[in-house]
Amino acid sequence: MLQGGTVVIGIGNILFKDEGVGIYAARYLEENYDFSPAVDIIDGGTLGFKLMTYYQSYDRVIILDTVSIEDEPGSVYNLPADALMGLGTYRQTAHEVEVVEMLEICSMLDKMAEVNVVGIVPEDIETVDISLTPMLEKSLPFMVNETLELLKKGGIDVKTRKGRSLKEIIAAYNSPTMARL
Repeated sequence: MLQGGTVVIGIGNILFKDEGVGIYAARYLEENYDFSPAVDIIDGGTLGFKLMTYYQSYDRVIILDTVSIEDEPGSVYNLPADALMGLGTYRQTAHEVEVVEMLEICSMLDKMAEVNVVGIVPEDIETVDISLTPMLEKSLPFMVNETLELLKKGGIDVKTRKGRSLKEIIAAYNSPTMARL
């Protein structure tokens, strides 16, 4: 793990439909873009409390996740850490609670990264199915674009390359061998 720099962490649980959108978005970025200087992209799953390491080791942390906000499914939000900590209704799932709790703890320490959550309002996080609802499939490019804009504002040069489509990425998670790479 680098000291300093930028990390993008996809958070969620791919077993529960839209709950995996952060994981899919991170993988999409990793497979379809090159970044200079380099950006670490991590499949954070449901890391929760282990996020503290990233908040303290990097200068910038971008978390890709669902957000439990009363709005239309597919709506994308860019929430800086301080706004997220004041958003009481955000805390709906176990990992959402842990993300915010780690932000609150790290905000009291000497070093904490600049943290943003690029979140998307899910439609279905209860159905056991490794996929996304059609609404989130349609909205994921907006989540990716918001993340790319944050990276560019942070001085990161972004270049597009031909990688796998979202459908191919989701299909890889559904394969018997989970051939993700």
